[in-house]
Amino acid sequence: MNKLKLFLIAAIVFISTAAMAQKIGYIKIDDVVGLMPEVGHIDTLLQRYQQDSVNSEYGQLVRDYKYRDSILNSKDTLTMPKSVKEQHQNAMQSLAYQIQNWQSISQQAVQAKQQELLDPVYRRIITAVQEVAKENGYTYVITQDAFLVAPPTDNLIFLVAKKLNLKLPPGVTPNQGANTTEKTKVEPNKTKTKTRG
Repeated sequence: MNKLKLFLIAAIVFISTAAMAQKIGYIKIDDVVGLMPEVGHIDTLLQRYQQDSVNSEYGQLVRDYKYRDSILNSKDTLTMPKSVKEQHQNAMQSLAYQIQNWQSISQQAVQAKQQELLDPVYRRIITAVQEVAKENGYTYVITQDAFLVAPPTDNLIFLVAKKLNLKLPPGVTPNQGANTTEKTKVEPNKTKTKTRG
């Protein structure tokens, strides 16, 4: 009986010690994205995509609408078969809807392209975070904005930036993951790219 009590006490002490030994770190992924040199290139690609693809598609929609409108308002409509006339009218309704909702449609297209271009960047950052966590014994890595109240944890941006060979902006001093209670503000590259969190 005494051996059982001793075993239970030892097990409780071991479990509580193991639970207290968990190392927690945090990182703001968007800050790391802002430091990535390829983000500037992605911004340029997005602007070119919007200019070459999205804006030209809008122009094509307007031209197609005007063309069909001119066909339906011409004298030829008197001899035009009813089915062809209905086909032009239906196409015009669809084009009118697309033109009226173009801002929303184009935003969705640009966001989809942005996600496509940023996915490799995010994968690279997540891989680096996982490697830093493993190398430095972090049990949990959370996003800095995930909790309203949390115990002080280690900011991993410095270790991840080092892992990815990124330069930190002037004025930001690496604390190599030391416990910090204040949030370290990292100014990202001056880009227009919206990132996901």
